[in-house]
Amino acid sequence: MVELQGKVAIVTGASSGIGASIAEALAHQGVKVILTGRDEARLSEVATRIQESKEAVVDTSIVDVTHRDEVSNLVEKTKEKFGQVDILVNSAGLMLSSAITEGEVEGWEAMIDVNIKGTLYTINSVLPSMLNQSSGHIINIASISGFEVTKKSTLYSASKAAVHSITQGLEKELAKTGVRVTSISPGMVDTPLSGDTDWGTRKKLDPKDIAEAAIYALQQPSHVNVNEVTVRPV
Repeated sequence: MVELQGKVAIVTGASSGIGASIAEALAHQGVKVILTGRDEARLSEVATRIQESKEAVVDTSIVDVTHRDEVSNLVEKTKEKFGQVDILVNSAGLMLSSAITEGEVEGWEAMIDVNIKGTLYTINSVLPSMLNQSSGHIINIASISGFEVTKKSTLYSASKAAVHSITQGLEKELAKTGVRVTSISPGMVDTPLSGDTDWGTRKKLDPKDIAEAAIYALQQPSHVNVNEVTVRPV
């Protein structure tokens, strides 16, 4: 089991849901965590909650992952303040109207910008320094919707399938570099993103369930790369 104490992590989409839970779990492991998102008040609430529950080094940064310059500046400021970036968690995501026949083009563009481009921008910004230090771990939050498409999920599913493919390809590109990458594909999680979605008789997952999967992947020995984790409700 790898000791995470003292490592530095950037978590996108950390103002609620999965991102907030992963940030809290990392802080409890002694990781210095930079919470990013677009809602300053909610980020502040998460940071305060983490610091109240455990003495932790937590910082916040207002960042829109669809703006490449903002992402680049975030990474540079993090390195200036903490020396390096050891962990990147891509949790920022949108789940909007996705049926092609509904013609919600603006919604499609927003999901592509956040779910795909945002993931690529953050990866692109942290990779040079991770490769230089021959260590690092990138965690991309995908979705089982990337494997299983419904008539209402076409565009969202396509965007999460892209995240999965990016992770698969990146793992091969990063072989023997010391930098690891993991795709976590949750089933329905009880977050603001899922809203009032009916999940039948199954209980929705708790965001903490996904956080535990992330910690599991991060704590594996340096020669072990957990490439893909699927977490479903029973």
